Amino acid sequence: MNKKNIFAEINFLNKTAVVTGGGGILGEAMVAALLDLGANVAILDLNYESALAVVNKNNDLVGNALPVETDVLKTESLNNARELIHRQFGFVDFLVNAAGGNHPDATTSDEKPFAEIPEEAIRFVTDLNLLGTIQSCQVFGLDMQEQKAGVIVNISSMNALRPLTRIPAYSAAKAGVSNFTQWLAVHMAMTYSPEIRVNAIAPGFFITDQNKFLLMDEESGELSARGQRIIGHTPANRFGEPGDLVGTLVWLLSPLSNFVTGVILPVDGGFSAYSGV
Repeated sequence: MNKKNIFAEINFLNKTAVVTGGGGILGEAMVAALLDLGANVAILDLNYESALAVVNKNNDLVGNALPVETDVLKTESLNNARELIHRQFGFVDFLVNAAGGNHPDATTSDEKPFAEIPEEAIRFVTDLNLLGTIQSCQVFGLDMQEQKAGVIVNISSMNALRPLTRIPAYSAAKAGVSNFTQWLAVHMAMTYSPEIRVNAIAPGFFITDQNKFLLMDEESGELSARGQRIIGHTPANRFGEPGDLVGTLVWLLSPLSNFVTGVILPVDGGFSAYSGV
């Protein structure tokens, strides 16, 4: 590939992307990047108003956006979304599984030991992160099987590589996402087409609505002791910002990464490389 062709490889005109959890903080940044590169983007979110707000913020970009109220834990809801996307844009080329998160009740503390975490909280976290990812891949992977091409990018976590204290369900669920990503990459390539690629991004520490209560003091806005320890173990000396994920996402979706499948890429400011000394 010569230099003058590199930027042409990341033109997503006439491509259709699905972003689950597209109304969230990280999903919104991904949606904006895809629209900016010309893709048609279906923004799937359980909260329709959140998805619509993302559309309204980005209606001046090149691509076309479609908000779709979707529950990734219900196959029927995903199938309905797929039918709507087909009518609006056609077959799906890219799937980005950004739906996920933790739950306060699935987090240990001095007041709530591990043995007392309720079953429903564990089930909520594992279902949202792992089952939601698997089912979205099942439904939208059908388009890729038929076209013999496509790219899936799952969102794993640094917790999948290095499980953190206090969040056992989330760490376990994201480890499952990483394992499933590798399994699906092999399955899609060997069963349907080598032109179907599946990878995952493992973000480091980004402040979101789900983890803010762990990382920051609600009253003062200052970093909690946990937040300070994280920054102390992050060579970049800051939390990630949503835009920090965009370059990796675009590269994984584009032909520039055509020989990359089955990998989990950390975007963590060096956290996973630092031994603590």
